[in-house]
Amino acid sequence: MIDEAFTALREIVSTKRACRLVGKSTATFYRCRQAPRLGPPVPRPVPANALSETERQEVLAVLRSPEFCDLAPAQVWARLLDEGRYLCSISTMYRLLAAAGENRERRRQRTHPAKKKPELIARRPLEVWSWDITKLRGPKRGEYFELYVIIDIYSRYVVGWLVAEAETGELAKDFIAATLTAQGITRDQLTLHADRGTSMTSKPVSQLLVDLGVTRSHSRPHVSNDNPYSEAAFKTLKYCPAFPTNFGSIQDARTFCEAFFE
Repeated sequence: MIDEAFTALREIVSTKRACRLVGKSTATFYRCRQAPRLGPPVPRPVPANALSETERQEVLAVLRSPEFCDLAPAQVWARLLDEGRYLCSISTMYRLLAAAGENRERRRQRTHPAKKKPELIARRPLEVWSWDITKLRGPKRGEYFELYVIIDIYSRYVVGWLVAEAETGELAKDFIAATLTAQGITRDQLTLHADRGTSMTSKPVSQLLVDLGVTRSHSRPHVSNDNPYSEAAFKTLKYCPAFPTNFGSIQDARTFCEAFFE
């Protein structure tokens, strides 16, 4: 019915107005009148200003040169203009690189070797220590005390512990220094292992260990299994039936830890 009304209207008014009156698309009407295309699509003609094969190889040679190999095409194009040279447009450079399979990140990237799993063997006491810090719940919500513990991985003996109100690199340095002195550790005798917490990797602790000749060892990032002795000691502590839900004061925490470690 629409086609019949459209045909009758075309004899009276223009095609555009007839399409508007019957709600018919003008583009659809003209497209239907065209003869259907048969066979493969017509190939795009080669532009008159297309680069020759020699010119394309010259552009690729410039992009691969040591001077420009790590720069983006836009940077190469700009630098060539500064030198008074114009080879092609930026889009042509990208197109040539894509055709050669080289259209990817061109900047030099810093690579980080994979972290090696620490393998420490203790054949006698006072040879390898492991230390870590855990939180003890305080009297109020969001209030915690910090428990520092150093354990000898050969004997599983806790050689030093400390309960403090905060975790700092300076406090960790003093704690480690006091423990080394109390155990009579000499230079080049001990390896101290820890995870990568802020206190463990802090400058005061690192400098102390270097000055005292203590070998440092760290876990791989986000791998708790690399420090199993300290993690197991904390689990033994917190799963103890006598371990309280929270401590009323820092002195309560110290009293409990003193009895536990003894």
